[in-house]
Amino acid sequence: MANTANDTNFFTDVCKNFDDAAQFTGHPEGLLSQIKACNSVYRFQFPIRRGNGFEVIDAWRVEHSHHMSPTKGGIRYSEMVNEDEVMALAALMTYKCAIVNVPFGGAKGGIKITPKNYTTGELENITRRYTTELIKKNFIGPGIDVPAPDYGSGEREMSWIADTYMTMNPGQLDALGCVTGKPIALHGIRGRKEATGRGVAYAIRECVRVTEDMQKIGLTAGLGDKRVIVQGLGNVGYHSAKFLTEFGATIVGLCEYEGAIYNANGLNVDEVFAHRKLTGSILGFPGATEFKNSMEGLEQPCDILVPAALENQITVENIKNIKAKIIAEGANGPCTPEAEDIFTQMGGIIIPDMYCNAGGVTVSYFEWLKNLSHVAFGRMEKRYAENSNANLINTLESLTGQSIPSEHRLMIIKGASELELVNSGLEDTMIHSYHEIRETLLSKPGIQTLRTAAFVGSIDKIAVSYMNLGIWP
Repeated sequence: MANTANDTNFFTDVCKNFDDAAQFTGHPEGLLSQIKACNSVYRFQFPIRRGNGFEVIDAWRVEHSHHMSPTKGGIRYSEMVNEDEVMALAALMTYKCAIVNVPFGGAKGGIKITPKNYTTGELENITRRYTTELIKKNFIGPGIDVPAPDYGSGEREMSWIADTYMTMNPGQLDALGCVTGKPIALHGIRGRKEATGRGVAYAIRECVRVTEDMQKIGLTAGLGDKRVIVQGLGNVGYHSAKFLTEFGATIVGLCEYEGAIYNANGLNVDEVFAHRKLTGSILGFPGATEFKNSMEGLEQPCDILVPAALENQITVENIKNIKAKIIAEGANGPCTPEAEDIFTQMGGIIIPDMYCNAGGVTVSYFEWLKNLSHVAFGRMEKRYAENSNANLINTLESLTGQSIPSEHRLMIIKGASELELVNSGLEDTMIHSYHEIRETLLSKPGIQTLRTAAFVGSIDKIAVSYMNLGIWP
C-alpha cells in the first residue's frame, strides 16, 4: 500500500484546509492563528533494554489546543510516525471533537516502532516508559490529556498505560480516566472497539439518505443498492464493512497492503477475515478477482469508497481512476487537498475524516464520563425501566383482557444495556453532526465541500470557547 507518511506535508495540508474554511468565518486573524497553532509539542527519546544491548526509541505527544480540557487523542505505534504527522493528527482531533460536540481539546501521540518486531514484554516496557515520560512532563491525566488507541495500539497497550499511571498516582480517585479504549475488565466501555467503524457506517448511511444530494451525483437514496470498496481490514475497515453490510450495502472490494480482491456480486467480510487469518493474506480468496498492487483495488467499479488505512492514499496520480461517487474517509487524511479538488470537480462527495471517523472519540468520551462517575451506563435505571414497563403491560392486559405474546412482551419491557445506550448515543451524534455540517454547506455561499463546512463549524465553536474563557476579547 503506497504511503507517504514520511513526507512532512500532512500538517501543511490540514492548515491549508483550515485556511480555506477560515475565510468564511469572519474571525480576527490573530484568533484564527491561535486556533490553528499547536500549543505544545513534546518530542523525546528513551532507551529500552533489548537482547544484550539497548535501543533508543523516538516518541512524541502533541497537545494542539487547550480551549477545552482535557486534551484527547490516540497513540500511534508505527515506524512511519514523525512529528509532522503527529501535529496534523492532533489538529484534526481538535476540529473533530468540536464537530461532534465532545468537550475535549485535540492531542495525539506517536511511538516510532513497528510493533510486530518486538516481543510482548518489549512492547510493555516501551508503553510503560512512554507513559512515565508523559507523567514526568504532566502530559497525561484525566483532567489534563487522555490518550486512546490508534494505529498499531489497542486495549492491551491502554491497560498498561492505565496501570502505570495508577501506580505513579496512588490514591487518585479518577485515575482510570487517564486513558480510554481500555478492556471492559479495567472499566472500559462496551462498544468502544467497534465505535470508529460503526461511526463510519452511520456517516455513510446518513449521507446517502438525502435524496436531493444523491440525485446530484446520479445515485438513488439509501444503502440498499450501494456497492462499497473498503481499503484496510484493520479495526476501522473491518467494522465499517461489517456494519455497512448490516445496513444493506454490498461489499464488492477489499484492499490490504499485500493486495486487493474484488467480486461484483459481493464479498463476505467475515469469511475474508477468516481466510486472511488462516493464510496471512486476503489474496487467494475463492471467487474473487485479485490484484497484487493493492492500489488497483481502489479503482474498481463501486458507488462508495472507504479508505480506512493510512493518509495520502488518494492523490492526483490516482484520483481520476476512482470510479466511486462517494469517498468516506475512515482513515485520517487519506485524500490530499489537490485530489479532493479534482474529485469535487468530477461531481463526487467526500465525507471528511474529521467527521466520518469521529465515532472513536465520541465513545471514548462516554468511557471517560463512565470513569469519572464510577458507574456503568444503565446500571441504575435498567432494572427500574424493565419493572415499570412490565407493570404497564400487566395493567394493559388486565384492562383489555388480552394477553401480549411473550416475544413481544420481552421486547417491550426490556431495559437498555450499556452497549445499547452507547450505540444510541453514537448514532444520535453522527446523525446530528452530519446535518449540522450540511446546513453550514447550504447556508454559506461559496462553500463547495463538506470538509470546508465541517472546518467552518468547528472553527466557530472553538472561537466561541476562547471568547467565553476570556482568552480572546
